[in-house]
Amino acid sequence: MGACKRKILAQLPYKPTGAQSRAIAEISADMDSPRRMNRLLQGDVGAGKTLVGFMALLQAVEARGQGVLMAPTEILARQHLEGLRPLADFAGVRLEILTGRDKNAVRRQKLADLRSGDINILVGTHAVFQKDVEFYDLRLSIIDEQHRFGVNQRLALGEKGIKVDVLTMTATPIPRSLELAHYGDMDVSILDEKPPGRKPIITAAVPLARLPDVITKLKTAISLGRQAYWVCPLVEESEFMDLTAAAERFKVLRAAFGDDHVGLVHGQLTPAEKDAAMAAFVAGKTKVLVATTVIEVGVDIPNATIMVIERAENFGLAQLHQLRGRVGRGEAASTCLLIYQHPLTESGDRRLAILRETEDGFRIAEEDLKMRGAGDVIGTVQSGLPKFKVADLDVQTSLMAIAHQDARMLLQSDPSLTSPRGKAARTLLWLMEQDKSIRLISVG
Repeated sequence: MGACKRKILAQLPYKPTGAQSRAIAEISADMDSPRRMNRLLQGDVGAGKTLVGFMALLQAVEARGQGVLMAPTEILARQHLEGLRPLADFAGVRLEILTGRDKNAVRRQKLADLRSGDINILVGTHAVFQKDVEFYDLRLSIIDEQHRFGVNQRLALGEKGIKVDVLTMTATPIPRSLELAHYGDMDVSILDEKPPGRKPIITAAVPLARLPDVITKLKTAISLGRQAYWVCPLVEESEFMDLTAAAERFKVLRAAFGDDHVGLVHGQLTPAEKDAAMAAFVAGKTKVLVATTVIEVGVDIPNATIMVIERAENFGLAQLHQLRGRVGRGEAASTCLLIYQHPLTESGDRRLAILRETEDGFRIAEEDLKMRGAGDVIGTVQSGLPKFKVADLDVQTSLMAIAHQDARMLLQSDPSLTSPRGKAARTLLWLMEQDKSIRLISVG
């Protein structure tokens, strides 16, 4: 282990979990090998993926290269920046951020420093894909929440260096059968332990008719110094309607708590407006943050101990689990209130029951698969099983493991697919209209 990594681990106020230590070792071995790394880091909410990713970035820097960490939203990118910059400074590593808001001279200077190698680690959004973003020597690309980026985007990022190792991270646990079906060409590290000291989150379902009681109890909690998220309902898959619902709830809560105590954040705000709303909440100026699902991934505010999800029956299980994971990050006990409209459908009732029963994201993923099928993990389809040309995942799950092992052995012995068996595999891929997979196999 390099000096920078040892230095950071030694000064952490906690000891990494066994799962984190294993993942760090697996990634380190991949990066040391001549083979290009293509690894999925799969971890439940709050399992510590960011630390594992940062250790990998430090290894790239210690090898005299650069690393990039790409996040799907600016809120998450800036949170990575705030969390990692103190560690980077301590290690003597320069870390910068690049987003769409960087303009003119500021952007030009960052790009120049990136090309010269003065910037060691870059955190960014989709802005890092731009053609004029050039690295001095990119060694590692980390993609947070892989399913939010297209394959071609990940390929473009991987081509910004000569032999770029790729680590993709997801906080949405994936059942083993789907892991093989969707990520069979990747090595997988799993973080299935929570850091010590994390308290369980109390989860309760409350009918919409009791909304006034929820607001009354929220007032009591806020008077004791707590903060709360209030996530507004998904409305008919319409961003405009979602926004309208959030704006209406914002007005009601502002009337109840006072104009200065309630903030609003949604996808249609400008970056500056989002930053201002989040900064006010982080600083404790606003006590309740009304939001659409823009806060689903990554937001980490320890003093926020209450998560209210309105019309929770309209959300998927994985999404509810992600939203609940925004609380329970500090020392105080946390609560998640699932507000539902009566009467519940059978599936809606089952989803809320599972959330109340467990915080284990891997079990929740398995239950979700049983209830609605897998959907398209890296696409937009949210229900139904993946579409295969021949296989039936429901019936032939066991064959996935055999096919996965066989394909990995073939790639290891004949990576260019030029042997008779390799050529047969190429022909089969062409017949199944999957020949593009050969080109994309290194980006997940």
